[in-house]
Amino acid sequence: MNTTRRSFTLIGAAVAIAAAFSSLPARADDASDAKNTVDKATATVNAFAADKDFVTLPALLKKAKGVLVYPLIVEGGFIIGGSGGTGVLLVRDEKTGEFGAPAFYSMGGMSLGFLAGGQAAETMLVVNTQKGLDSLLSTKVKLGGDASIAAGPKGAGASSSFTEDLVSYSKSQGAYANASLNGQVIAIRDSLNAAYYGKPVSPVDILIKKSVSNPGAAPLQAALKSMAK
Repeated sequence: MNTTRRSFTLIGAAVAIAAAFSSLPARADDASDAKNTVDKATATVNAFAADKDFVTLPALLKKAKGVLVYPLIVEGGFIIGGSGGTGVLLVRDEKTGEFGAPAFYSMGGMSLGFLAGGQAAETMLVVNTQKGLDSLLSTKVKLGGDASIAAGPKGAGASSSFTEDLVSYSKSQGAYANASLNGQVIAIRDSLNAAYYGKPVSPVDILIKKSVSNPGAAPLQAALKSMAK
């Protein structure tokens, strides 16, 4: 009996110690994930800028309120038949054309149905209206419900004039993808925001008050500014 109790005690202690130490690498993982997301977002912006399928994107970005960049959205990311990914939102200063510090957001929902095939995509969502930007400052936003969304057109000669709150552009397997984002839910990634800036911060702190910064975001900010020209 004593042996059994001792075994349970040792197991309980081991579980408690493991739980205590597990929080340390989790924070390190968040910092690493945040940095990797920003770095990959930079690569995504550069890839879109060089792609002739997205020639309407720079003109729209030039007058945008902001932009969400998702380096990777994967089918089945949240649930079977669903999708998910992590990206960043940057707000554009209308006077200078500069893009501010990034705030981290997840995206999840039902299947995206990429017409180009494949199970993964890079996506840029241009924030076209003040309503669209304001909606992203809330905890969660349902696309097509809380904020209207349209798919960006392909190729030269297409219109770059939209009234929707957000306009989406997607690449799947390196090619243009006509993806419907209606029903997708965008939510704040508080843990990544805290890890990237070294303290708990809200999207309002990052995007509106501009009370924090991280030099690691400079290449992404520069890529967006260059693309918007």
